[in-house]
Amino acid sequence: MRRTVILAAVGVALAAGALTAASAADKPPPKAGKALSREGLFAGPDFRKIVSDAKAKVFPAVVYIRCLRESRESGKKITQEVSGSGVVISAAGEVVTNWHVIHKASKVRCLLYDGSPLTADVVGKDKDTDLALLQLKLPQGAKPLPYAAFGDSEKLREGDFVMAMGAPWGLNRSVSIGIISCTRRYLPGSSEYSRWLQTDAAINPGNSGGPLVNTAGQIVGINTRGSTGGSGLGFAVPSRNVQFVVSQLRKHGKVAWTWTGLQLQPLKDFNRENYFEGTEGVIVAATDPDSPAREAGIKPSDRILAVNGKAVSALREEDVPAVRRLLGLLAKNKPARLTVRRGGKETAITITPREKGKVEGDELDCPRFDFTVKAINQFATPQLYFHRKQGVYVFGVKQPGNALVAGLRPKDIILRVDGRKIATLEDIEKVHRALVDNVEKRHRVQLVVLRGGLMRLIALDFLRDYERD
Repeated sequence: MRRTVILAAVGVALAAGALTAASAADKPPPKAGKALSREGLFAGPDFRKIVSDAKAKVFPAVVYIRCLRESRESGKKITQEVSGSGVVISAAGEVVTNWHVIHKASKVRCLLYDGSPLTADVVGKDKDTDLALLQLKLPQGAKPLPYAAFGDSEKLREGDFVMAMGAPWGLNRSVSIGIISCTRRYLPGSSEYSRWLQTDAAINPGNSGGPLVNTAGQIVGINTRGSTGGSGLGFAVPSRNVQFVVSQLRKHGKVAWTWTGLQLQPLKDFNRENYFEGTEGVIVAATDPDSPAREAGIKPSDRILAVNGKAVSALREEDVPAVRRLLGLLAKNKPARLTVRRGGKETAITITPREKGKVEGDELDCPRFDFTVKAINQFATPQLYFHRKQGVYVFGVKQPGNALVAGLRPKDIILRVDGRKIATLEDIEKVHRALVDNVEKRHRVQLVVLRGGLMRLIALDFLRDYERD
């Protein structure tokens, strides 16, 4: 009875954030550097001390990040200030954060734990994993910075306590506590090469890029996503994946993913209600047009059993990212051998992956036309890539503006301007500059666009200058 009362009291105190030692004061403290589960904490020493010790190891390495970002979604180039978090991972001032925190940033400013403001350079970034590596610009003769060490995310178990650190809503120096809710979370469309750590530690806007920390004071993840539809849902990139990406960004400034064009699905696909016999391999759902997979003759419903002799298996959807990662790390332009089962027979198929390259097109603003344009990219805009493998489309339309009056819409593919063929951003930049420079003599121009697969003629009058009106 006494133990039950004590455990109940401990549970209430924990919910209030003020757990104190109960009857376990006579038990030895945990070994240094060992992360504790919920059961270990209940049976161990004062929880506040454990949290305080773990926080003390990482909190001095947490960085508040503010960026000046160039945005063109509104039809013109504007500069916005956005904020996020990061964590110092080396004494020389390397900082890990999210790709979406520094994306399109023209300037990155960081506020350190001791109040020092520093600017930072972007060493490398990877949209596919939503990670980026920064280098703080340290003054001459600066002392080594406090930094945090990585822990092994593969050792985490559901129920393990963690802390999310960062600057939620721009509130610098914040820490929230919770547990690991799931160590193998799969988020369709958001985790091509890795799974996520799910936690109920509060992750809000501004926490992005900050560390998820275990009770040993180690980074076990990088906070990346929070839920806008409910509380208790936060997601972090596992530290094992972070360490791999960081090593690539240090060397190359990017992760050199390769592309096969294989669309995969698990053997037991609950969402699609497709269930295949056996427990080995992964199913080919489809192959992308003009892809190495289609060129190699791989077909839908093929079962891939091995890649270069290494067995692969994706029984459930959370197993698929590991297979995609294996394929994504194949050497570019070097033949790879896939062992495939088709019609009950095994066969070897050679596939030559290509470099994935950019996963998002470059942008350009066209003042006086009052729209912005962006290059078509097969990964960012596959529906437009279907119509034009190379081209330029309307990215944003200014309101009010000449393009809006003319009837141009976002996602219109621009084929011709004033009779001149448009295939690249350079093409439209030249035409735009020549026309605007001569606006007093001629201010009407005809555009040929492709909208929903159908051609349209658009008459654009750019005489009015909405910036001055």
